[in-house]
Amino acid sequence: MKILSVASEVFPLIKTGGLADVTGALPGALAALGVSVRTMLPGYPSVLARLPKKTKALHSYADLFGGKARIVAGTLDGLDLIVLDAPHLFDRPGGAYGDGSGVDWPDNWRRFAAFARAAAADIASGAVGDLRPDIVHAHDWQAALTLAYLRYDEQPSPPSVMTVHNLAFQGQFPASIFPELGLPPQAMALDGVEYFGGVGFLKAGLQAAHAITTVSPTYAQEIRTPEFGMGLDGLINLRAGHLHGILNGIDTGQWDPQIDPHLAETFSAKSLKARGKNRRAVEQRFGLDADASPLLCVVSRLTWQKGMDILAAELDAIADLGARLAVLGSGDQGLEGALLAGAARHRGRIGVVVGYDEELSHLLQGGADAILIPSRFEPCGLTQLYGLRYGCVPVVARTGGLPIR
Repeated sequence: MKILSVASEVFPLIKTGGLADVTGALPGALAALGVSVRTMLPGYPSVLARLPKKTKALHSYADLFGGKARIVAGTLDGLDLIVLDAPHLFDRPGGAYGDGSGVDWPDNWRRFAAFARAAAADIASGAVGDLRPDIVHAHDWQAALTLAYLRYDEQPSPPSVMTVHNLAFQGQFPASIFPELGLPPQAMALDGVEYFGGVGFLKAGLQAAHAITTVSPTYAQEIRTPEFGMGLDGLINLRAGHLHGILNGIDTGQWDPQIDPHLAETFSAKSLKARGKNRRAVEQRFGLDADASPLLCVVSRLTWQKGMDILAAELDAIADLGARLAVLGSGDQGLEGALLAGAARHRGRIGVVVGYDEELSHLLQGGADAILIPSRFEPCGLTQLYGLRYGCVPVVARTGGLPIR
């Protein structure tokens, strides 16, 4: 079986969250079952820089949503990649979805419509070489329009799967963009891409997919309610017969405390004393007192969804209880400031590193006693699975994939 996985990020090439970890790990996991996965990815600078320089173009566009583009393929870090090299859309500084200050690119609709169009019209349709898959697997809103393009294609298309990693991010845009998408007029309808008078990328994917999956069984049930459905619970309930919750797993090769190169000292369940060196390394990195008090950590996007405002409000209480806290993450500037202010009030007890640091996240899991995850909603979460793997006890909110049932 051949699967085309369409995703906006994949570890280790480009990552903003757990989506990349999953799309990076699935190909290897499925290969063991005799399933081959090709991952289609936008041509961000960080991706193109790591592709072989003599990579051959499989297909070229004189004008793809406003500029020249090409499709290239290559194998990198064990991943079989198809990359949309469209400099006018993806060759820019900043992150995958916004500039360096965290503001979304205003043309994100165009960037990911072009990405989806190429995935559907040229790869999934079989127009480029022998790349036609047996199944198309789209991840989150950035890839969701792929399934709408397939649905409205006059040619027969492969069956499709839409995976929701986080329903809160939906790709909602004004109706004025519709004429530029290249979809037929009938697509701008309630059972098509129309969503509250505009265009909904994720909504379109949920409507068009043959099967819908979420990243935990609990979240599959939660998104059928008004509280967690984010305005899409009506559609999801209509398609409940096609909805499946499949619990995320982790890449146990990347996350293995016995061989992890990011740790100060590797260890196993039989040599937990070795975690002490990692503990001391965490203390030094975060400027924490070296003592025997509980060492807590947080590795998270600093957002309301992740409950970071709850954490910020309890910093004084955590310090008063005698615990120490190491926080790694970035996000809302107000929350970053509140956490840094807490660290300033409690020097030696609370330390904060603002930013994304893959190596440091491994060290925290290998050295802290517990990891705090106070999310308001959490489709699955991988952080708590890493914690369990590394002996860092997860302290979680009872939502989504976090609780053990």
